[in-house]
Amino acid sequence: MFNARRTIPLLAALAVVTRVAHGQQLGYKLLGSAGIDAGVQSPPGLYVIAQGLRYDADQIRDKNGNILPIAGLDIDAGGISFGASYTVLTSRKMYVTGALGLPAAKINITSDQPAASLNGIGFSDIFLQPLKLGWRKDRFDVVSAYMIYVPSGKFEPRRGGVGRGYWTHEFSAGGAMYFDSTRTSRVSALASYDFNTRKRDIDIRRGNMFQIQGGAGLGVAKGVTVGVAGYALWQATRDRGADIPPALQGQWSRVYALGPEVDVMIPKLKMHADVRIEREFGVKSRPKGQVISVGLAYLAWRKAPMGPQAH
Repeated sequence: MFNARRTIPLLAALAVVTRVAHGQQLGYKLLGSAGIDAGVQSPPGLYVIAQGLRYDADQIRDKNGNILPIAGLDIDAGGISFGASYTVLTSRKMYVTGALGLPAAKINITSDQPAASLNGIGFSDIFLQPLKLGWRKDRFDVVSAYMIYVPSGKFEPRRGGVGRGYWTHEFSAGGAMYFDSTRTSRVSALASYDFNTRKRDIDIRRGNMFQIQGGAGLGVAKGVTVGVAGYALWQATRDRGADIPPALQGQWSRVYALGPEVDVMIPKLKMHADVRIEREFGVKSRPKGQVISVGLAYLAWRKAPMGPQAH
């Protein structure tokens, strides 16, 4: 039986809990947070980073891709994460990076069934990247990383919240290719696999997820790249636990998204900014909506001055 009071907040929370030089991000779990620079390796330095993301949806799709009959549904979620990333270049020409992100999020889910609504605001789950390894050549980059998402945000076991209530260990690998010596025109992609643990205070373990983020861009002016960004997610293992609501049993999440992106480098200010809008399609077992992502990175410290390779 479809129980809106439990199903709407839990199914919606699967998607909307809160994701210089190119290639500075605070994690990849938030779909739409990476874009064209997903597989880019940044040059050495200390970066201060801010990432904002907004997600809007007015429908939820079931495991067959059909719209669930939820009258007046409106999902509005957003967040901003502040953090820092530090990259060093070793004697073996390997780039080693560590990063930390502290996010805050707001989620508002309403429908014609008030009992199924969900509202929350506060600090979300902390992002920690103990290790990222990269190799940076003239025309291509290669990167790999291990990340942890700490369940530090507020979480209600049977309704969700701005936190997810469980640990996630994420492993990623990818790269980028450049079509000119300025490293402005490029294509990149990053694949990630999320290992999810059991939720706190409730017998539910979310299935593991495999996702790809990336895009392609063309330099249209000095320091300006315009292109297309996208992401895809597939659930790799089934959800487990005695407390999974009947309406959520047997669900396997899937989603694709595509949309425009604009990147701007401002060398004099040591800053890099990006904005992208991605619309979802091919959705199963989750909301179907739109992501708007804005990122800003500032090069706070570096041994050598920025040069033509600091893209």
